[in-house]
Amino acid sequence: MQDSQKLKEIVAQFITPSDNLEVKPLGAGHINDSFKVTNGDKQYVLQRINHAIFKNVPELQSNILRVTMHIRQKLMEKGETDIDRKVLTLVPTPEGGLFYKDADGNYWRLMIFIEDSKSYDEINPELAHRAGLAFGDFQKMLADLPGEPLHETIPNFHNMEFRLEEFRNAVGLDRVGRTFEVSELIKEIEARADEMCKPERLHREGKLPKRTNHCDTKVNNILFDNNDEVLCVVDLDTVMPGYVLSDFGDFIRTGANTGAEDDPNLDNVAVNLAIFEGYANGYLQSAIPFLTDIEVENLAFGAKLLTYMQTVRFLTDYINGDTYYKIAYGTHNLVRTKAQFKLLQSLEENFDKMQEIVRNAAQKYKQ
Repeated sequence: MQDSQKLKEIVAQFITPSDNLEVKPLGAGHINDSFKVTNGDKQYVLQRINHAIFKNVPELQSNILRVTMHIRQKLMEKGETDIDRKVLTLVPTPEGGLFYKDADGNYWRLMIFIEDSKSYDEINPELAHRAGLAFGDFQKMLADLPGEPLHETIPNFHNMEFRLEEFRNAVGLDRVGRTFEVSELIKEIEARADEMCKPERLHREGKLPKRTNHCDTKVNNILFDNNDEVLCVVDLDTVMPGYVLSDFGDFIRTGANTGAEDDPNLDNVAVNLAIFEGYANGYLQSAIPFLTDIEVENLAFGAKLLTYMQTVRFLTDYINGDTYYKIAYGTHNLVRTKAQFKLLQSLEENFDKMQEIVRNAAQKYKQ
């Protein structure tokens, strides 16, 4: 952890420090280190960007600036008030830079702190509905982002063909001799592989567009005010081109699971259809104006796809000897794999119901 004086010196690269400048740790983010800055009567968030994951910080920050400026413009056009609480605001250096690189090679950024806000880690159907509205609105506001597509901050992040290539390489190399014990899981993954590469094929055929996606659509990436009304979507590091079904599916994978992502008791794991319905209705209420029929038709499939993708990624890491995800015990990645696969099976069993929910919601909100 950085010492207090060093942090104050970094803050001073962005703003003029007051006599009572305070910098304190904020939250427990898995990727970036975050600090709350109090400078007189103003508050900010200072973050050290993890450039082991986000290897091109200028492109990352350029994406965030483009996205937040476009959302700001949309909010102004709608006559919104209190805009600084409804979109993230980057604080540039005096020279106009979007980040500061210190002598140790660390990258830092400063943003305005959004006051009187909160986030949730737990979910219920009403909160799922509001989250759907928020992420749908986020995509809708960015559907006409002008200029070149955004940079891919993590290349091939939600590319299923790429993830299967990684998986097959791991199986072929079998570095730590684990493929024998997971041979049934390998068969299950291969049995679904062709279906799960459908989005990439549809894109190549010109039928499925890439749009501006959030790519980390968890409920705790939405800030709410004290009345539980949505303020804004945060954690924009992974905002990049993608298929809307991926963003939709990742929320269902993380939010509509009755068990934990690494639940050792598979009896706990299933899809919560009430949360699925809440999110689908909120999302389509916001997003239906810009979605194509083929995008709507594949939203429920997105829930299967992202759960399958995570099953593949956990199993790939287990076969490789646990080189990517942090583990708490030796078989942690295998337990994660089995829990995700159980969720996938539940999604498959309930797929017709999920399709019906999406179609009914789409019909309701089409004008």
